Amino acid sequence: MIVSIIGYGAMAKAILNGMENGEFKLKGEKFEVEVVGRSENKLKEIEKEFNINTALIDGYDITGKVVILAVKPYALQEVSMRIKGEAEVLISILAGKPLIELQKYIKAKSYIRAMPNIAAKHSASTTAITGDEEAKPIAEEILNKIGEVVWVNNDDELDMATAIIGSGPAFLAIIAEAISDAGVYTGLKREVSEKLTKGLFKSFAALNENFSNIKNSVMSPKGTTAEGIYTLESEGIRGSIIKGIINTYAKSKKI
Repeated sequence: MIVSIIGYGAMAKAILNGMENGEFKLKGEKFEVEVVGRSENKLKEIEKEFNINTALIDGYDITGKVVILAVKPYALQEVSMRIKGEAEVLISILAGKPLIELQKYIKAKSYIRAMPNIAAKHSASTTAITGDEEAKPIAEEILNKIGEVVWVNNDDELDMATAIIGSGPAFLAIIAEAISDAGVYTGLKREVSEKLTKGLFKSFAALNENFSNIKNSVMSPKGTTAEGIYTLESEGIRGSIIKGIINTYAKSKKI
């Protein structure tokens, strides 16, 4: 079977990087990967970089193929007018395009909607997916190539997840930048403070424990951490973060 990636942007390349020699196996069946697009020059670059087959999108037949839709959301209708046939599975990573809209434009036996994040380029994405249960195994197999996959129950939950995993890196970047700036303020050199901050985030991810347990294990009575947490809570950091996530989700429902 063929996995057709429509698009050749950053996320498409991230998925290709996760593949081994342009192919992979699922339950013993070999899947070959090809990239589809409208620019012949860009397709030639993809061929050279990843050593895989490519095809022009005009008149491209998706029948019987697993299609990964990796274009800009506004291009959905245009893509639907250029291709033909019925896919075996359609996996869309288009933000803000619910399953019902995908079904309206592109024919497929099964549909999956997915939301990776920018860490996909390092095979470290956390990707939320939803859709038809029968397509879940192959979607997980493919998207596990770029990190961890989390199944959610419906479109609305995927939008909620997007507010965390899609927009979250930007929120964490602000927090990380503030921590690094604080280090510089107290006297550390910028490069040292940045290195310590990056190490902090890496160490935190490795703990893999309940968040409250992590806090409680560091926060001793009348200690320095307790003083810092008191200050952060006094400044309303917890409420600001919660409000930011909620507003991000609300905005996604209006697009």
